[in-house]
Amino acid sequence: MKTITEIKKIGKGQRYYLYLDDQFFGVYEAEILARHSLKSGQSFEEEFFEELKLENGDYACFNRGLSLLEKSMKSEKMLKDYLKEKGYPRSCIEKATKKLKSYGYIDDGTFCETYISTYLACKSKKKLKYDLLSKGIKEDIIEEKLSQLFDEEEEKEKLFRLAKRYMSGKEFELKTKQKFYNHFVSKGYDYGLVLNVWEELKNGRD
Repeated sequence: MKTITEIKKIGKGQRYYLYLDDQFFGVYEAEILARHSLKSGQSFEEEFFEELKLENGDYACFNRGLSLLEKSMKSEKMLKDYLKEKGYPRSCIEKATKKLKSYGYIDDGTFCETYISTYLACKSKKKLKYDLLSKGIKEDIIEEKLSQLFDEEEEKEKLFRLAKRYMSGKEFELKTKQKFYNHFVSKGYDYGLVLNVWEELKNGRD
């Protein structure tokens, strides 16, 4: 048996320090303590407190994830990485993620579509794909959304506008050409497309 010797509120929030037999047992959410009507002086078997710890972890992990998603959309991988960083165990993270997905807070397809729409004007197709893969979006989802939202002609026109600004005040010489290629290829633009835009600019296209 273990006895609750102190439940101490942490600041102005909804979390408490829990002490069993005068030993610190962890930080607990007010909701979890209220569910079991816990107060100082109560005694329970050790098994009860171990189950309480798991219940508290699941509850806290879910709410931490929900709080993050209410601020901005995240992919499933981004959410899991965040919760792992905060120290939650894998079991809690998996339960929280599953629950948040069932509520519609996580949808990698929607995230992918929103990301592409947001950055379409300033990122190349290759860069968009690279970024989305790094955020844990499956390649088939990325390809599907890119095929729906991406236009090759728009890609060329976007590069042309960026290239025109880049070349402002510069001469069309060999040294500049190499820097031009390196700059735009590093941003994910296809080498052939970069070459094509360079030639068009060099030949005076406005």
